[in-house]
Amino acid sequence: MSEEQTVSLVDVLEEDEELEEEASAVLAGSDSDHCSYPQGYVKRQALYACNTCTPKGGEAAGVCLACSYKCHEGHDLFELYTKRNFRCDCGNRKFTELQCKLFAEKEEVNTLNKYSHNFFGVYCTCSRPYPDPDDQVEDEMIQCVVCEDWLHGRHLGCVVPDCVELQEMICESCMNRNPFLWTYAAHLAVPGADVQVTVVKEVTEVTEVTEVTEVKEVKEVKEETGADESNTNLPNKEEKGDDVIQPSCKRSHEESEPSCRLAELLTIGQRRVQSGAVFWPSGWRSKLCSCTACQERVSAASLSFLLDESDTVLAYENKGKNSEQTQPGHDPLMSALDNLNRVQQLEIIHGYNDMKSELKDFLQRFAAEGKVVTPDDIRQFFEQQQSRKRRRVDAGRFYSP
Repeated sequence: MSEEQTVSLVDVLEEDEELEEEASAVLAGSDSDHCSYPQGYVKRQALYACNTCTPKGGEAAGVCLACSYKCHEGHDLFELYTKRNFRCDCGNRKFTELQCKLFAEKEEVNTLNKYSHNFFGVYCTCSRPYPDPDDQVEDEMIQCVVCEDWLHGRHLGCVVPDCVELQEMICESCMNRNPFLWTYAAHLAVPGADVQVTVVKEVTEVTEVTEVTEVKEVKEVKEETGADESNTNLPNKEEKGDDVIQPSCKRSHEESEPSCRLAELLTIGQRRVQSGAVFWPSGWRSKLCSCTACQERVSAASLSFLLDESDTVLAYENKGKNSEQTQPGHDPLMSALDNLNRVQQLEIIHGYNDMKSELKDFLQRFAAEGKVVTPDDIRQFFEQQQSRKRRRVDAGRFYSP
């Protein structure tokens, strides 16, 4: 006969605290009572997609936290975690049979919203749901800070580093769509066990290649300064004016535009293999160049948010945690009491306070002795509660004076 599964009180309390902290981090930064639509394209907020109202095959749509509670209660929802610069779609043209209960006056469509297959409940390059009932491999999913898709760790094309929760990740597809990021990656990214970095010393031609990290062969090293200009580290030669960056050790300090960090990094000539996702350490955004040419470059690529350190999910979560601590949410008990008369309120408050105090004392004994709480212990506690409740009823009820 198998032993009954038990857990320690410490495990229960730690898990409960972890869940509360995670909920505060993601949800406390969003309003659970009012539709976010009047705020326009919110910088970052918790979002949901309704599979009941906008199933696969239709138009993708996202709803805010409040609408997920008030307008889509009981529906099949996909939790999208958080996304940036999004305006709530609830009740617009994409919802043929539903009108928003919280804010009815909405435009037919939010033209600046960006959608992905996440809004239909699939993620990663493998386009699978999460959790995936057919996937038996335990694997964490990590969000790309550019496209905001979630990818399995094993599908990133690189080794996932330690302390990944404190780092940001840009997937390989987004890196390749924005080649200048590879230059930053060679200098700022978290070094990985499978990443080769080289320093190319240029005079009139490459005379020496120094291996900085020797793990596997470099896939491609350009050995001449006149190498193929399609190198993704270098800007396209079609770029005009100030956007053209021509690194050369022969250029003077003044000519190399020292205010442009990207140009300086290109002059150093340090490169890395351009494959796989890239992980970035905390604070890496502050080291990106913000000169006029670089601002225009990131703006044209719709990446201006990378120059904003408050855009990070970590900054959003910390804001949510602080907000939850300074502005406690609604107590469900107090909300229920508002609908009761004075006598019922007194009875419930008395019973609640008694049970809360006694349950705390009961559980503290187990914690102090390092014992586990079994189902029999819990049943015994509530049986004692029922017995005491009957004695209080016999002694008389509370009445309004």
